[in-house]
Amino acid sequence: MSDSVNTPESLQPPLTPDGEHPDHAPGVSIRHTRAKGEPRFPDGPKADPAGSHFERRIRSFQPRRSRVTAGQADALQRLWPKWGLDIDGQRGLDLAELFGNDNPVVLEIGFGMGEATAQMAAADPRTNILAVDVHTPGQGNLLNLADRDGMSNIRVANGDAIILLREMLTPDSLDGLRVYFPDPWPKKRHHKRRLIQPDFLTLVATRVKPGGTVHCATDWEPYAEQMLEVLTAHPDFENTQADGGFAPRPDFRPLTRFEGQGLDKGHVVNDLLFRRVQHVEQPPAGA
Repeated sequence: MSDSVNTPESLQPPLTPDGEHPDHAPGVSIRHTRAKGEPRFPDGPKADPAGSHFERRIRSFQPRRSRVTAGQADALQRLWPKWGLDIDGQRGLDLAELFGNDNPVVLEIGFGMGEATAQMAAADPRTNILAVDVHTPGQGNLLNLADRDGMSNIRVANGDAIILLREMLTPDSLDGLRVYFPDPWPKKRHHKRRLIQPDFLTLVATRVKPGGTVHCATDWEPYAEQMLEVLTAHPDFENTQADGGFAPRPDFRPLTRFEGQGLDKGHVVNDLLFRRVQHVEQPPAGA
């Protein structure tokens, strides 16, 4: 893990309006010496929140150890106790209590640096977004964006989304799931690490309400084809597209800078919009 700001607030110089320290250039990380064993962010996200409480398994993600800027570190220190949560799997989540209202909640898995998440939250303030990632700079950046723009409908979760879904969320508690540009794991021997798999969708179906949507997007065409195949075959989901194919990018999903650069290079981005099916129980024969 990279070093970061852990100096007590009382000893730190006032931050600029953008959340950076005045003696450091924007976007440049700063380093401080930490004592051995001292947590990276004493009041922020834990390095391994679930620890060894759960089974070891092949994961669809790997933590990225990139540098944290001063502004991101400050946001983690200030805002994590208010808007962040560690996925420890040891407690159930009351989403109405977490957000302070009964508005619909959408789970977003993997938000990168959080710019698109922040745009969607700003455009639809009556929808709560529970955003999950393991990328510490992105967590800090999203918290910073939410604080800067006064958005209270974002909560940032740190850790394994599978544990969050399975151990901490209650049945039918979500109104939707968003998975945008997940790691495609392009090598064939790594395909088992891809997130969108039948077992994952079975778990998702227990947490997304009937009528709720699963929205995926990827610029890796072989993965898009696999997503379409797996989602189409799953009995708990139906394609919102009459032709059974990919969906146009909906207006609510922002076109990110990274995606725009890919499109300029000729990459093809595919969206998939599926709906959670409401199964109707058939009456017993002869009833």
